[in-house]
Amino acid sequence: MRARQAIRLVLDFVVPTAMFYVLRAAGVGLYLTLVLSAVLPAGVAVWRWSRSRERDGLALYMLSMLVFSALVSLISGSPRFLLAREGWVTGVTGIWFIASVWASRPLAFHYTRPMLEGRRLADIPGDWDDLWERLPRFRRVWKVGSALWGIALLADSVVRVIMAYTLPVNAVPALGTALYLVTSVVLIVITNVYYITTGLYDRRSRLYAPLREQGVLPGPAEGPQATASG
Repeated sequence: MRARQAIRLVLDFVVPTAMFYVLRAAGVGLYLTLVLSAVLPAGVAVWRWSRSRERDGLALYMLSMLVFSALVSLISGSPRFLLAREGWVTGVTGIWFIASVWASRPLAFHYTRPMLEGRRLADIPGDWDDLWERLPRFRRVWKVGSALWGIALLADSVVRVIMAYTLPVNAVPALGTALYLVTSVVLIVITNVYYITTGLYDRRSRLYAPLREQGVLPGPAEGPQATASG
């Protein structure tokens, strides 16, 4: 699962950046290069999604963002406007993360579940849908996580738009890809620190106390993590 997600990240973000520089080196005009580097990956994503059995919220979200990026590229405007499209798309993504707080499942839940559910990496007991129904603290963790991602992505989008209108045009795509990496690493660190302090990764923590009271988990909480705040 993680290997497949890594491949998707390469296809969805690294390949368009590489395509930009290949086309520019081949003498293709800046405006056409920007359009092609957005439209072609979106077309591949639609084809891949149509052949896949995955129809969950995360898959739909990733597809929607690529398609939206392509549509923005087709809007008549200056090359600077097209360079800024990643900023507009990232801003919409941030709004989507925040809005998902009121959805049946927040985006942070959908995004993290395939990586952690049933994994030894995190001591999260049981089925996540069951935990969502049983534990108010569990629901709050993912709502706060989604809000954190949303706020950070909105800030990221502002930086991208500023870069697009102030930096040399040929430097923006590479710097934009680097910014994706920086933003992702910072967010992963911040959100995981939050998840650890809530006791999400320790079944002995107070977050899972209702499961122990209901007999779903054995024994009282033990150890320092049991006092972790929820």
